[in-house]
Amino acid sequence: MAAGLLLSSCGARTEAAQAADAADVDTAAVSTVYYIKDITPENLVRIYNALGRKSEGKVAVKISTGESKKSHQLEPALIKPLIDEVGGTLVECNTAYAGNRNTTEAHRKTAEEHGYTAIAEVDIMDAEGDTILPLEGGKHIKYDIVGKSYPGYDFTVVLSHFKGHAMGGFGGALKNVAIGIASSAGKSYIHSAGKTSDVDSIWSNIAAQDDFLESMGEACKAVFDHAGDNILFINVANNISVDCDCDGNAAPPSMGDLGILASLDPVALDRACVDMVANSNDPGKDAVMERINSRHGTHILDYSEQLGLGSQKYRIVEL
Repeated sequence: MAAGLLLSSCGARTEAAQAADAADVDTAAVSTVYYIKDITPENLVRIYNALGRKSEGKVAVKISTGESKKSHQLEPALIKPLIDEVGGTLVECNTAYAGNRNTTEAHRKTAEEHGYTAIAEVDIMDAEGDTILPLEGGKHIKYDIVGKSYPGYDFTVVLSHFKGHAMGGFGGALKNVAIGIASSAGKSYIHSAGKTSDVDSIWSNIAAQDDFLESMGEACKAVFDHAGDNILFINVANNISVDCDCDGNAAPPSMGDLGILASLDPVALDRACVDMVANSNDPGKDAVMERINSRHGTHILDYSEQLGLGSQKYRIVEL
């Protein structure tokens, strides 16, 4: 393994600037993000093992099952060996908008059509309702509303497809936790920054952009406080469209695949993915960065760091 350059929270940097930062910063004060360029099932297992945090007990693997055949969710064949390695159940919650996953029946059918039920058990966590996770220190939401079955898991593997997002700017580990573990009612609560948990009124109560992003950070805090050390984060940066897997008519990928990244720090992980896009030589990065910047997407990183959820200073360790 070779340690990569330290990347700061300032976005795209030259190699000289990164090297200067690395010389000035105590590496013990930054988070480690592991990286493998080649996206293979074997490397997904390898990067999990590199994190050094073994999943134990009843394991939830949080993925996005994807909205349609046009969306770019992770392929079952890619993730199956990791699911087997951790002995995990694939977990999701229903959406808060009309589509292929807004009811449990429709969501199960979509998960089957996309090949997930063939590789593992799939738990739609709010099939039987939802429950509340307490939150301390939130200024928008008072608690997090998650799928009822989520607290029954002992360990969470957050397995995210990194890409753009129409509302959040980008989707990575933090969004996969905040919106993905929230029930339908919880999604409404976050999108409205605490105004309503009524799914039918979500679109008439959409919060100001930064309030929405901050509410996602607060929802993450509730989940992380609940999980403690029994959680880890892996991002697969492939098929990078400006649109999320929740979009039934997602745009084609804008740029080439970047690789697999993983960390015990979700803020550092998402920051590293954004920086990797920004530093890429791929001309398609411009569309992705426009999507991120036009939605003030990195504000979730700033606010999550303020909440103590992680650090935007990190070092890359390439495997």
